[in-house]
Amino acid sequence: MSRRGWLLFAAMSLIWGIPYLLIKVAVGGVAPPVLVLARVSIGAAILLPLAVRRRELAVLRPHWRWLALFALVEIITPWLLLTEAETRLPSSLSGLLVAAVPIIVAVLARFTGGRDRMSAIRWAGLLVGLGGVALLLGPGAPRGATGSVFEVLGVAVCYAIGPLVASRKLSELPSLGITAVCLAFAAVVDAPLAALTWPSSVPAAKVFWSIGGLAVVCTAVAFIVFFALIAEAGPARATVITYVNPAVAVVLGALVLNERITPIMLGAFALILGGSVLATRGGRPAPGHRMIETTGELTASGDTHAGQQVPSG
Repeated sequence: MSRRGWLLFAAMSLIWGIPYLLIKVAVGGVAPPVLVLARVSIGAAILLPLAVRRRELAVLRPHWRWLALFALVEIITPWLLLTEAETRLPSSLSGLLVAAVPIIVAVLARFTGGRDRMSAIRWAGLLVGLGGVALLLGPGAPRGATGSVFEVLGVAVCYAIGPLVASRKLSELPSLGITAVCLAFAAVVDAPLAALTWPSSVPAAKVFWSIGGLAVVCTAVAFIVFFALIAEAGPARATVITYVNPAVAVVLGALVLNERITPIMLGAFALILGGSVLATRGGRPAPGHRMIETTGELTASGDTHAGQQVPSG
């Protein structure tokens, strides 16, 4: 990659590694629906004017059903679940659990008409990665927080379904327009829930700073930088940040919040990371599927990603 590509890559690795920290701070002062509403509404307010200026909204109208589904599984449901889970879980553990997304993507792609064959190496990667998740569910899980652990695993499942919807139904649409519209739709859906849980007193300043960081840096700016990274380095290299974000979440949790990092968590991270790399290795296409060239690399026909969405926390 070029120097600019590396700078963008480093920026995204950090930007999408810090939401777990900011969420943990913010939920100390506001309820999860209020936090999510603030994040999506501010993000939409920043990105919608850009999408209008680029004339990217009109083309989205015929696809509103798939856009609504994408917003549900990529933004609304996972952000509510993650925020709720972090009222009880350490931010570092949440980041590690979300790292299982590539493994879940490989499983879902295999059973929903994916184009690649599952080689022995990829199956081994799935088993290794799932072993890491099991390790976190066992002695690595905080006492009394099993339900929250499964909430984060639900987040990972949502983040795995989102790209499948995008790649198969929204791949021809402009990425910035998709993001802006989905954030706006999420704001409308989240508003009633936020109204029911609105804080009775003014939160502390650190809560406002955390919400602002989530909305402006980790949402609006993040997607703008990510699109620039895709244009500079290509979608395959851009999505490698999926493997870096959890490590950033763990380090920040330890340094800023003094969260305890156990040997079990480190071992689980190594298993999940290694399993993800093996499970998502390119494979031969299944019989009858034609290969086409897209964005500079060979990809199975119909499986390109709209905006190459990856977990954003």
